[in-house]
Amino acid sequence: MTSDTTADTGRDPGRDTGRSAFGAVSTAGEVLAGIDLTGRTAVVTGGYSGVGLAATRALAGAGARVVVPARRPETARQALAGVERAEVERLDLADLDSVRAFAERFLRRRATLDILIAAAGIMACPETRVGPGWEAQFAVNHLGHYALTHLVWPALTAAGAARVVSVSSGYGADWRIRWDDPQFTRGYDKWAAYAQSKLANILFARHLDRLGGPYGVHAFSVNPGWIRTPLQRHLTDGEMVAAGWIDAEGNAAPGLFRTPEQGAATPVWAATARELDGHGGAYCADCRVTGEGPADDGEAARLWALSAGLTGLDHIR
Repeated sequence: MTSDTTADTGRDPGRDTGRSAFGAVSTAGEVLAGIDLTGRTAVVTGGYSGVGLAATRALAGAGARVVVPARRPETARQALAGVERAEVERLDLADLDSVRAFAERFLRRRATLDILIAAAGIMACPETRVGPGWEAQFAVNHLGHYALTHLVWPALTAAGAARVVSVSSGYGADWRIRWDDPQFTRGYDKWAAYAQSKLANILFARHLDRLGGPYGVHAFSVNPGWIRTPLQRHLTDGEMVAAGWIDAEGNAAPGLFRTPEQGAATPVWAATARELDGHGGAYCADCRVTGEGPADDGEAARLWALSAGLTGLDHIR
């Protein structure tokens, strides 16, 4: 939420600069300490594992009602056992019919949506085709969230001051959208596909903020930092050793990984911080606006048009 709906905690040292009193080792609980989200509704995709689970716990702990869409509802309910104000709904981001059904159920039950955190994702998976032949990482990490945002748009605009947070990764200057073959039909590279999907997260938030601002809906993309979670399930130990993430015994590289609670700090900060008023569309890390990320609004608009053509959804304007 923006300043007219977020509790005044007195913590606004970076109100005009997009900075905050928090940093790389802050936790989501620390970010939300003193903030009352009672009466607010949040949706956190991936909200039952890793960073998403930590974000769900923190938001619910601050008083928000958190809806967690899940492809495996029973697994999600087990993970969220004991978390008050969290509820699970079925959703498969790789299936547009499932996304549409979730949104229809949500809109029947709730008039407003204050926070949407798009935290669900997959990384470096074997080549997989979903829906009408879409590459799975682009579909799950980007297109599913693009569709979800469109389909719950009435609730976001009705909130009056809503925020959408797109969880990306550490930006790479060599990331690119494969415009001539976004579905990797002419040779699959799991890391190039992952990078494309994470760049799409950043570009999506940038363009969504431009379109949503007049309706009181602002969007941000975030880098949660390095967190060891089930996201790495498709990687072998050998790959992680070669990357320097773990040693031969499986021990994490010193100082590399954050806890899920630390990883959730920037997403929940982006969802609630008054310091971000006036910084819509920004790419954030360590609870601050960074100078990184793509600066080409044309690429963001081009991705939006591509996504609209693929999903058939383009009514945010």
